[in-house]
Amino acid sequence: MRTIVLLGSTGSIGTQTLDVVSTRRDRFRVLGLAASGSNLETLAAQIVEFAPEVVALARPSAANELQRLLYAAGDERGWNDGEFPMPKLLLGPDAATRLAGMACDVVVNAVTGAAGLLPTLAALEAGTTLALANKESLVIGGRLVTDAAAPGQIVAVDSEHSAFAQAL
Repeated sequence: MRTIVLLGSTGSIGTQTLDVVSTRRDRFRVLGLAASGSNLETLAAQIVEFAPEVVALARPSAANELQRLLYAAGDERGWNDGEFPMPKLLLGPDAATRLAGMACDVVVNAVTGAAGLLPTLAALEAGTTLALANKESLVIGGRLVTDAAAPGQIVAVDSEHSAFAQAL
């Protein structure tokens, strides 16, 4: 069983990653999810389906709304007796970075924009395999990222990254 931390879980690549994981539950377990907080309904549904231990929210003001959505989802499913474990919440602009540094087998970085650089570096520093779909990490981090990575530690996820890796 490989444990996965997914950064940018509510975006296109994040939801596609979870689609794949859902077909291979015997091989993968979602340890953590990170999102900006702009699509809380999707995040709440992901939490209910995959039961991660930790959830990171970049926008702390979204925490109360997320908890409300989770309680509502739990109530709908008959979990009002405490049968549904609530995940630990990491809040703030560095929440995804802290999550990326957790012990796991694979960090999938599907964060949009420059916000993906620090989580990329945290995953590499932790020695975790990094499935990278955040091209900005390479564009703005360049040498910093490549120097931090061990051989084979970064796996290209997106087509642009794959083309770049093939060109190298």
